[in-house]
Amino acid sequence: MSVASLTKPGSESGLPSETHPSSQNVVELEKQYLLQNYGRHPIVLVRGDGPYMWDDGGKRYLDFIAGIGVNALGQNHPRIVAAISDQAAKLIHTSNLFYNEFQGPLAKRIAEVSGLARTFFTNSGTESTEGSLKMIKAHGHDIHPDKYEIVSLENSFHGRSLGALSITGQPKYRKDFEPLLPGVKFVPADDIAALEAAVNERTAGICIEWIQGEGGVLPLDPAFCARARELADQFDALLCFDEIQCGVGRTGKYFGYQLTDPPVMPDIMTAAKPLACGLPLGILSANERAAKAIRPGMHGSTFGGNALAARVALEFFDILDGLLPQITRVGEYFRARLSDLAQRYSFIRVVRGYGLMVGVELSIPGKEIVNAAMREGLLMNCTHETVLRFLPPYIITEEHVDEAIHILDKVFAEIAVPA
Repeated sequence: MSVASLTKPGSESGLPSETHPSSQNVVELEKQYLLQNYGRHPIVLVRGDGPYMWDDGGKRYLDFIAGIGVNALGQNHPRIVAAISDQAAKLIHTSNLFYNEFQGPLAKRIAEVSGLARTFFTNSGTESTEGSLKMIKAHGHDIHPDKYEIVSLENSFHGRSLGALSITGQPKYRKDFEPLLPGVKFVPADDIAALEAAVNERTAGICIEWIQGEGGVLPLDPAFCARARELADQFDALLCFDEIQCGVGRTGKYFGYQLTDPPVMPDIMTAAKPLACGLPLGILSANERAAKAIRPGMHGSTFGGNALAARVALEFFDILDGLLPQITRVGEYFRARLSDLAQRYSFIRVVRGYGLMVGVELSIPGKEIVNAAMREGLLMNCTHETVLRFLPPYIITEEHVDEAIHILDKVFAEIAVPA
C-alpha cells in the first residue's frame, strides 16, 4: 500500500492482530523488563502509512504528533523505504574511523540551507546539545580560563543528559539531578534588560530555542534574538540556536532563525528530529569561528552520521525542498481552523506557532483532552500541562486538517458548553 493511497481518510484495516503479541503481553513484558521511566498510552502501534498509524487491534489513528516531530514524511514513504532498503543491503555502519560516501554531500547540503560552514553528526538532539556545550566551553577556555559561563532561558528545554539539563530552564526536569554544570544563568525569554545584565566578559555562550517547544510552543521575539547576537559579538561569546524541535522544515523554513529577513545568524545550530525520518541522526552545525574550538581528538561519536542515516537524510532534504510551501500553506489553514474553534470554546486561550509547529494554550489541563482525542482516532500530546502540541507530518493536506478539527470539535464539545 502506498503513501498516496492513505493521504485521505478512509481505510480502517490494519495488520491481522494474530501476527503480533497481544497488547496485554506487550505491556506485561515492558513492566517486567523495561526501566519504568515512560508514562505510555495504552495502545500498541504496529504499522503506519502516510499520516496514519494502526494499533494491534486494527484501529486507525491520524498522527498529529509524528513521534514528537520525527516522522516528518509520515510512515512508509516510498522514497525513504527504497533508500533504507537499498543502503541496508550495501553498508549500514563503518564508524568514523573511515569515510562514508554520504557525510560529505550531506554536510554540504546542510551548509547550503543553514548558512553555517561545518557540521558534526550525532545520534540525537541531546547529543547535539552536548557537542554545542563542549564547543562553547572550548571557545571560552581558548580565550581565558574564567570564560566559562553560559546564559540560557527560563522555560527552555535542551535535552535530558546532565549537560543538556544544566541549560534547561525548567526546575521539574533538573531537580532530581542537581548539582549540575556550574556557571549557567537563566533569564526570562524576551527580557532584553535581563539578558543584558546576565552577559559579560565571563560569558562563553548564549543558548536559545527560537521557538520553545517543550515550554509550550512559544516563539521568541526576533528583537530579543537580535540583541543576543549583538551581545555575543560584544563579549566574544558563541550564540547557539537550538533548532531540535523547530528546525529542518517544521516552520515552513529550513530553520526557525530564517523566519526573519534577514535572519539572525547563530554561531552554532543544533538540530535532529526529522533529519533521517525516524532513524537516529542529529547535527551540530557551526560557523568557522565556532568550529575552530574543536580540534582533532576533542570530540567524537561512534554512530553519528553512519552511512544508512546519512543517505536517508540526503533523500529527505531532496523531498523537503518541494514541501516547504505546502508546510506553510497547510499550517496557516490549520491555525485558522483552530482559531475558529477558539471562538466557540472559551477554554481555548490562544493558538500560536509557525508552519506545522502549532500550540493551543488552554485554561484547563490538556491530558484528558489528549486521551479523548486518541480514543476518537487522533494522536497529539500535551506539554506544559495546558498546551496541546501538534507536530504533524509535513505531508498532511487540508483534508487531514479537517479530519483532525472534526475530532477536536467533538472532544471539546463533550467537556464544555460552547461559549
